[in-house]
Amino acid sequence: MARDFPALPGFYRTLFLYIEPVSTVSPAILAWFFPGASWFHHELIPSATAAPGPLDARTTMAIWQLGNCYLLLGLISSLVFRAIRDALPNNPEAQERILGAGFTALALADVTHIAASFIGLPDELKYSFGKWNPMTHGNITFVILLLSVRLAWFAGVGRTAYYYGKRVKVD
Repeated sequence: MARDFPALPGFYRTLFLYIEPVSTVSPAILAWFFPGASWFHHELIPSATAAPGPLDARTTMAIWQLGNCYLLLGLISSLVFRAIRDALPNNPEAQERILGAGFTALALADVTHIAASFIGLPDELKYSFGKWNPMTHGNITFVILLLSVRLAWFAGVGRTAYYYGKRVKVD
């Protein structure tokens, strides 16, 4: 049974407590274990050439560290957001203020991740969405969706706003 989480209701709760953590922990597992760093590296930019070759030690380390960053994002979404819900069950304003700080950091990371992923694509792929592979869509299309939903949350779309968007009385 889902616990009440006034600052993160309905669709927001489903996306940010379940879907986003799975979508960020999964790349870590793919990079570390199976299919592995070489596969992950070669999937970052869609290519017609198959059979990824071995990577040098520096590149392997960078891919594993990238996997660690993905794991961190998933853990924050999963564990920290649940801690907010559980520690402040009767304080939706505090829930929202803390979630908002986390969402601000994640939204800024979304923007830079989208930009880096798009800019890094070869020119012939940038606007050929049909040629993008699942990794490219995950890094650009899905992150645009996450950013859009974060912005909707800030705007109070589909939820009661307890802090963001409220007028603050100044004495």
